[in-house]
Amino acid sequence: MYAISLGDGAELRPLEPWHAEEFLANLERGREFIGQFIAFGSQVVDVDSARATLQRYAQMRVDDTGGYHGIWLDGKLVGGVLTLNVDAAQGNAEVGCWLEPAATGRGLITRAMRLLIDWVIEERGIHRVEWVAAAGNTASLNVARRLGLTRDGVRRQSHLHHGVRHDLEIWSVLAPEWRSARTRAAHNDH
Repeated sequence: MYAISLGDGAELRPLEPWHAEEFLANLERGREFIGQFIAFGSQVVDVDSARATLQRYAQMRVDDTGGYHGIWLDGKLVGGVLTLNVDAAQGNAEVGCWLEPAATGRGLITRAMRLLIDWVIEERGIHRVEWVAAAGNTASLNVARRLGLTRDGVRRQSHLHHGVRHDLEIWSVLAPEWRSARTRAAHNDH
């Protein structure tokens, strides 16, 4: 349907139910890494459960409450970015991401997330975009920083994962802040 170049042989594309086998393979390659702080993909154990997860998010896209977008590197699905908890009436949405270890360190999530946040704010009219990550998930928090999000606060020990209670950091950007930062970046490029 669409493919947006992220540079360096990477593309952002819709991640649909018919990608179940690729999605499962992506999670299998990155399961331990991806699952360090969140249960993302933990229920995806075969092609049927992969398809069911992708169908759930496809339905969220239909319901205007969320959606998956895959990142393909040299033709292989390596991760993605997503929206969830979209509340268009209130102007709020949450964004998230996942990436297998072999694809880290290339700026793929930052570039894909920049496109996603642009779309959420400019096309969907969302006012507040939120990013939630475990306090120990430095890679995720560094992306939030690079994108210019503001740390709103911490929900202390609110996330039980693998028997450990993690603090969750809440980061956000408001539409006027995002637009202002984009304008400053454009001026700095010239």
